[in-house]
Amino acid sequence: MGVQKLYGKKAQGAPDKIRIKKNDTVKVITGKDRGKLGRVLEVDHTRGRLTVEGVMIMKRHTKPNPQRQIKGGIAESEGTIHVSNVMIVTADGTPTRVGIKEEKIGNKIKRTRVARKTGEVLDKKG
Repeated sequence: MGVQKLYGKKAQGAPDKIRIKKNDTVKVITGKDRGKLGRVLEVDHTRGRLTVEGVMIMKRHTKPNPQRQIKGGIAESEGTIHVSNVMIVTADGTPTRVGIKEEKIGNKIKRTRVARKTGEVLDKKG
């Protein structure tokens, strides 16, 4: 059984909207890594999963292969975690849900991500 290829389709259990972006700081709220903080390295919108730095560490045992310059041994890498198992963290360290605030500038609508608890703007300017 391999990983199923999803061409433009969403996997079962994937949320409609993921309001967490790359380089956001998140806190794990459930699972074996509960309480850990980490930076988001990758967001998979089709499966609804994130790769978080230092969370869901998986070990892979590899055989040495001198032809391909593979050293061998135990390699550690980050696995993916479902979006529902993390909360975004504000600058002062409080985990919160994400809301959207719309501002009308002329005839354009600008959407910014806002912390639900504090009202702090989460999008970094620049």
